Amino acid sequence: MSVDQSNLIDLDRYPIHLPSSHEYRELLAQTQAQLNDDGCAVLRGFVPAERIAVLADEADSVADLGHRSFNKTNVYFTRDNPDYPENHPLRRFFDRSNSFVPADNFGVDSRLRNIYEWRHFSTFVQQALAEERFFRYADPLADVIVNVAEEGAGFPWHFDTNNYTVTLAIQNADAGGAFEYCPNLRTPEDENYDAVEAVLDGRSTQVKTLVLQPGDLQIFKGRYSLHRVKPLSGPRRRYVAIYSFVEEPAMVGSPERTRQLYGRVLPIHTDRAGMRGDTLID
Repeated sequence: MSVDQSNLIDLDRYPIHLPSSHEYRELLAQTQAQLNDDGCAVLRGFVPAERIAVLADEADSVADLGHRSFNKTNVYFTRDNPDYPENHPLRRFFDRSNSFVPADNFGVDSRLRNIYEWRHFSTFVQQALAEERFFRYADPLADVIVNVAEEGAGFPWHFDTNNYTVTLAIQNADAGGAFEYCPNLRTPEDENYDAVEAVLDGRSTQVKTLVLQPGDLQIFKGRYSLHRVKPLSGPRRRYVAIYSFVEEPAMVGSPERTRQLYGRVLPIHTDRAGMRGDTLID
C-alpha cells in the first residue's frame, strides 16, 4: 500500500502499522475483548469522515455492475424439513435479495483493495480473531466485493456459514439499515431453537442494535450469533465493502454458488470445484 492509500485509515487512532507499540497492544486487547464479549467488534471511524468520500466514489462508479439475485432462505440456509412443525425455525423462509459487485472490478489501483491487501490490515484482523490459519481469499470474484442495497432491501435473520466477516461501511441509505444481532445464541452443541423462534417472533430480549456509520470497520463472528440488516428506505444506496479471509490458501467458491452471487464463473472455479470455499455473505 502506498503512503497516500494508507492515509485512508486513521492510523493515529488505529496504529495497526506499529505492531510493537503500546498503542497497538491496547487496540488489539480492546478489539479482542469486544469479540470475546459478544462476537462483534466495531472500530468507529477506521476510515475517517473526511476520507470516506473517495471510497464512496469508487463504490458508486461500479455499483451498476453488481449482480442481483433473489431467493427465499431460512436462518440456516438449508432446505425445508417436513419432519419439524410448520412454525419451527428450520421451516420459516424469508425473502432475500443480493447485489454484489464482483472483486475483479477492484483492480490494483482500487483503494478498497489496497486496504485489504495491506499486510498490516490482515495481520491485525487475524490477531484480533486469534485465528491460526488465516489467508486472503483466493477467489478472484469474491475477495474484495461491495454489497449494493437499495430501498426496501435488507438481509433477513440468519446465521453465517463462515466463522467471521470483515466489513467496512461506506455509505448509508437515507434511513433504515440498522444491524441487529443476538450474541452467541447457539453453540456447536445446542441450536437453541426456542431462542431462535423468539427472535423470529419479535419477542426476544437478547437483540442488540448497531447503527454503523460510513468509515466504521466491523469484525463479526456470525456463525453462532443470529443477525440481520433491517430494510432500507430512501433513494440513497447503501454500500458496504466485504473483505474475505479463509482458513486455506487456495480456497475459492463453488461454481454453483459463484454463479448465483456474481452471475458468472471463471476457470479457477471449475478447476478447484469441491474445495471448501463457499461463504454466505452479509
